[in-house]
Amino acid sequence: MSIQGVVLLTSRREKMQKFDVLIVGAGMVGLTLALALRKNSQLKIAMVDTSAVPELDDTIDVRVSAINVASKNIFANLGVWSALENSRIQDYQHMHVWDKAGLGKLDFSAKDSATFPSEDNLGWIIENKVIRHALWQQAELDEGIHFFNGNKLASISQGDSEVFATFASEPSPDDRHGDSSPTAPIIAKLVVGADGANSWVRQQMNMAMIFKDYDHHAIVATVKCPQGHKNTAWQVFLPTGPLAFLPLNSGKQGTPLQGTADSANNLCSIVYSTAPEDAKRLTALDSIDFAKELTAASDGKLGDITLESERFTYPLTMRLAQDFVKDRVVLIGDAAHTIHPLAGQGVNLGLLDAAALAQTLTSTLDEHDENYPELVNASDLKAFSRWRKSEATEMITAMAGIKQAFAPQQSPVKLLRGVGMNVLNHFAPAKNRLIAQALGIKSDLPELAYQKDAL
Repeated sequence: MSIQGVVLLTSRREKMQKFDVLIVGAGMVGLTLALALRKNSQLKIAMVDTSAVPELDDTIDVRVSAINVASKNIFANLGVWSALENSRIQDYQHMHVWDKAGLGKLDFSAKDSATFPSEDNLGWIIENKVIRHALWQQAELDEGIHFFNGNKLASISQGDSEVFATFASEPSPDDRHGDSSPTAPIIAKLVVGADGANSWVRQQMNMAMIFKDYDHHAIVATVKCPQGHKNTAWQVFLPTGPLAFLPLNSGKQGTPLQGTADSANNLCSIVYSTAPEDAKRLTALDSIDFAKELTAASDGKLGDITLESERFTYPLTMRLAQDFVKDRVVLIGDAAHTIHPLAGQGVNLGLLDAAALAQTLTSTLDEHDENYPELVNASDLKAFSRWRKSEATEMITAMAGIKQAFAPQQSPVKLLRGVGMNVLNHFAPAKNRLIAQALGIKSDLPELAYQKDAL
């Protein structure tokens, strides 16, 4: 930043809106961070997002997340889980994984977990818009969180002790807590980029990124399975890539159907990862032929499938920021890393980022000093970056290994793969470790990721 720029910004300080933390991106991860920061401090938070949080309706979102136990604990500790339980949420107690090209299969059940025997579920499938809405409702109750929805930032500039952000346009009617004009520049001690895979913050700050094309496109849609999903997450590894059927709650908003076994319990969200040319072929099929392909691919285990929504497709790319921190700017969630969706861990990884950053920032604050002069500690932020980058790298490596293991192979390799899966299916210690990973139970979790009575 030039000296003239600093002088100009300094001369306008009296017109600026002052916050402790500016969070760019009011999605699931950004909102979780805001609530986590406020839980243990009086920090003043600004949240900027180009889109408003929509009201919920009875239309089921094709974008869903598999929430594990660690993420459930985060939501519970932030006072959000009860709202999710009273919304559209589908628990699942079982996972069935099989190899289309061989004879291997794996079956997981929550009751088999020796690591976490008190938990009845392996996870929960929740629409992204349902999660975001519940978080937003909780954040709306907090006067220390100020929303600038429907607004776009024009620039971010770092000074010695603060960060300056300017807006690109006039305020939107969606602005909330707008007790001062959202076009007035913002000054904050820290900026957090929680603005997704194509992060504007990351680009603005020239934070280096490692990319790798997975050579897969994902197709997502909602389908009906006449056999019922049976509170099970299903995944078949095809020669072209994995196809997952994630159980959905098919009730209307506000009428949860957790654990029910009635005939309405037959919707699934699919995530079909396949080669780009195959994705193009599949999305070009009419709905009947596409559903027939799904039925054949799943060996008819869920019955004759029908398509219930539009199909959406997007390329899959591994991204990893070389550093999650640059001076007074931090990246979390998809802004810092994206991974293959075959294990459904991307959102959980981002939620842990949010909980870890909140813990890093608030653990040493003096609760009697509302000015928080020492909010940003360079060594603490470096430790946070190492912690979360290590977790992301471990997950990226694991996903790459699984993807490679199920790539098209010669017959002898396919046979060994199938034998290995079947042996693992009956080897309790290794299987229990996999269940623990699916639950998100690890040794180095942020405090918010533990059960309340463990805090």
